[in-house]
Amino acid sequence: MNLTNAEIAGATSCIVTGDPGRVERIARSEAFVNPHFLVESREFCSWLAYAEGKPVLITSTGIGGPSLAIAVEELAMLGVKTFLRVGTCGAIQPNIHVSDLVITTGGVRLEGTSSHYAPLEYPAVAHHEVLLALITSAKALNKVHHVGVTCSSDTFYPGQERYDTYSKYVPRRFQGSTEEWRQLHVLNYEMEASTLLTLCSVFGLRGGCVCGTVVNRTRSEQINTELVSTAEGNAIQVATHALASLCLYFSFR
Repeated sequence: MNLTNAEIAGATSCIVTGDPGRVERIARSEAFVNPHFLVESREFCSWLAYAEGKPVLITSTGIGGPSLAIAVEELAMLGVKTFLRVGTCGAIQPNIHVSDLVITTGGVRLEGTSSHYAPLEYPAVAHHEVLLALITSAKALNKVHHVGVTCSSDTFYPGQERYDTYSKYVPRRFQGSTEEWRQLHVLNYEMEASTLLTLCSVFGLRGGCVCGTVVNRTRSEQINTELVSTAEGNAIQVATHALASLCLYFSFR
């Protein structure tokens, strides 16, 4: 990632997001001050900002678990202890609307990266302090939110049972999987949460995730591009507010 201890200024908290183009928007959010660019290397774009007088990293990880794991490993080696993922997702429960937020309590590990760190029996769960901060922030900001289990898939198409693909075919192991997850009260699909939460638990770090809903799969497969920015903005507001409160909280511990 080409970051140094000097560049991160002693930051122990980091917001991670898949899209490099989202990093500056997060760094310049109202909850932060003095945002500035640090470095960009491949999918990893990093900025530094301050919340409650404490430095906070904002770093992109690209799509999926493997590159996210690299980011968590290398940032942890630099002293980062708290990771909060901001992303977008597809809802699979009918009561979740586009631009609503999903705050993840735990992840279905439908990805391979986390199995390199812990057996599949090991749970992918959010840290209680980060989870509480996200829920409290969503309520304080009057953002519609849903709290529950997320399914993290290695693939955008077959693993999320999408049939509008080049081949129009979904392997048998995934056929009917969305309905099964729905019956098990899983809220949404995305691609990184369970990797992040597993690694944070394995390393003894704090991890959490909030995603803006950009499509509800029970109604449509088409993403409303006009509402993507709104969904991202809601997630960013809650995440940055939560991280600022955590910075304040940890300073008094």
